[in-house]
Amino acid sequence: MASLKEIRARIASVASTQKITSAMKMVSAAKLKKTEGITTRFLPYKNKLSEALANYLGSLEGEVSIPLAEKREVKRVALMAFSSSSGLCGVYNSSVCKLFKQMYDDYVESLGAENVMVFLVGKKINDYAKKFGIKVEKQYAPLAENMSFDLAMEISDMMVELFLSHKVDRVELVFNHFKNAGVQVPLHEVVLPLKAEIKSDGPTLDYIVEPDKETFVNNLIPKVIRTNFYSIMLDTLTAEHGARMTAMHIASDNADQLSQELRIQYNKARQNVITNELIDIVGGAEALNG
Repeated sequence: MASLKEIRARIASVASTQKITSAMKMVSAAKLKKTEGITTRFLPYKNKLSEALANYLGSLEGEVSIPLAEKREVKRVALMAFSSSSGLCGVYNSSVCKLFKQMYDDYVESLGAENVMVFLVGKKINDYAKKFGIKVEKQYAPLAENMSFDLAMEISDMMVELFLSHKVDRVELVFNHFKNAGVQVPLHEVVLPLKAEIKSDGPTLDYIVEPDKETFVNNLIPKVIRTNFYSIMLDTLTAEHGARMTAMHIASDNADQLSQELRIQYNKARQNVITNELIDIVGGAEALNG
């Protein structure tokens, strides 16, 4: 059995760890609340912008040339994955890394490694790619350090340029979707070519646009794509904070349970020491009496 000094040291160590995990849990909870608020305020704008595009396309007679919605044979793809820069967030990073590797391997098998352009956001996914010798075209700082609409616009415009110049035929993102604080779902989504959904239900509106319908549509679509990128980036950042908050909550609970077990062990050891001392005293007294 461990000595009283060793058990006291372990209790102090667990208590110190619990303070850290509890603090990290509160920080993550505050960040989660902030990003959830931003997402809640942004989604109505994103949805209305997409709805406006769908309504307008549904009101048109005849076909409209939309280069960003052009479906062509996939010969070259751009694959972008998102992760965090640090751990202590459960399976958040490992799940998205596994999905990214699966997607990458599938594309390499069908197209060849030279036709798969990889773009990564976050240190963990970049370290994972290096482990398997995957060539990375460009790496971005983690969203927790560099999250902004300007970053979403920069990445979106770069992907649009790659698609319009026929350097890639598809742009696909791999990320964690925030379902709730305890559940993050790894997903992949094709953002280019754009799915130009035409809304046919409801009343048909008569839109007046300038200078012409094709110019209007092809100016509106890049804005829709930027909002889609920003929405996905908000989603994965919110998922990171949710995963870390849950992981730290579990760690704090485990530390509390371990602390209780150590205190029971300490009390038993202390009682054992006292019992042995009493036995020695009684034994000595009996020896003197005898």
